[in-house]
Amino acid sequence: MQLGIVGLPNVGKSTLFNAITKSSAQAANYPFCTIDPNVGIVQVADDRLEFLGKLYKSQKISYATIEVVDIAGLVKGASKGEGLGNKFLGNIRSVDAIIHMVRCFDDGNVTHVESGTDPVRDIEIIDLELILADMAWIDRRMEKLSKQVKAMDIHAVKEMDLLNRIQDSLEEGIPARRLDYSEDDMLYMDDIYLLSLKPVLYVANISEDDIGNEDNKYLKEITAYAANDKALVIPLSARLEEEISALDDEEERDEFLKDLGLQQTGLEAVVRAGYDLLGLISFITAGPTEVRAWTITRGTRAPQAAGKIHSDMERGFIRAEIVAFDDLYKLGSYNAAREKGLVRSEGKTYVMQDGDVTLIRFNV
Repeated sequence: MQLGIVGLPNVGKSTLFNAITKSSAQAANYPFCTIDPNVGIVQVADDRLEFLGKLYKSQKISYATIEVVDIAGLVKGASKGEGLGNKFLGNIRSVDAIIHMVRCFDDGNVTHVESGTDPVRDIEIIDLELILADMAWIDRRMEKLSKQVKAMDIHAVKEMDLLNRIQDSLEEGIPARRLDYSEDDMLYMDDIYLLSLKPVLYVANISEDDIGNEDNKYLKEITAYAANDKALVIPLSARLEEEISALDDEEERDEFLKDLGLQQTGLEAVVRAGYDLLGLISFITAGPTEVRAWTITRGTRAPQAAGKIHSDMERGFIRAEIVAFDDLYKLGSYNAAREKGLVRSEGKTYVMQDGDVTLIRFNV
């Protein structure tokens, strides 16, 4: 699963990417500093693993991970080839969800490709380019479907109806992600590759001076706009986050956060929110050798979750012995949870829940 960081040129995308991935992608004060996308693997912070590591005296803790992609900045006319045009749009097409980064500070020393700071305008520029690209894609898809529709192929007719409804919405400037889709519609969504359909998380890049300031007018404007997408807005200072990520000493890092009045870094909030946005959850295996979070999509059944550990476990699945992390945390031990009847034996139809501490029984 991939999260793509998008935004206008020079809004701090590469700085955010460097902070999240602890890497050194080039970040500079000019447009199109990033041309080819940078890709990094990011750990998903999870305090539950720390607790379980101590409980089981585990030798190793392995966190869930996701991929983050730093995509080149987009400008007006990208859908018609301006800037990096189709290259940029193609990179967005390959990701599963979008981290849309927007500049929310005034600084004459930092170049802005538009005239001054206006986060809603910046968001709308990108939304429009995604919409225009989607309209062109739908036109090509409709052309391919037309012969099947004339032949009264029922599936082609239903997909064509869905595409017409989406196209009508796009023509009004409404991204595809804002439409309501029926269960019948969802049967055709796997074949519809729309950029404006991807779920979005907004990151407001604020100045260091505005950390904890709820009166930032730009942040208020983005929050109001994001309500249309039912999307989260996470404020952070990309430059400050990069400085924090460079601190290897955990005590020094915690002290720095305390001085800023923060419980966690903005990056941890972004990665966690991105994980949720992708529809991902973690189940956990725990023992003296290793505590590990395994990433699955929400709605995954127990045998398929077991297959994430090893294909033999899915093939020979018998049952999963499960205790909810919250129950284990409250009682302090697996045996205490078992005595309370909170360790459950679940079969092949069980849908895994986030935080299930799991032991798989199988036979091959």
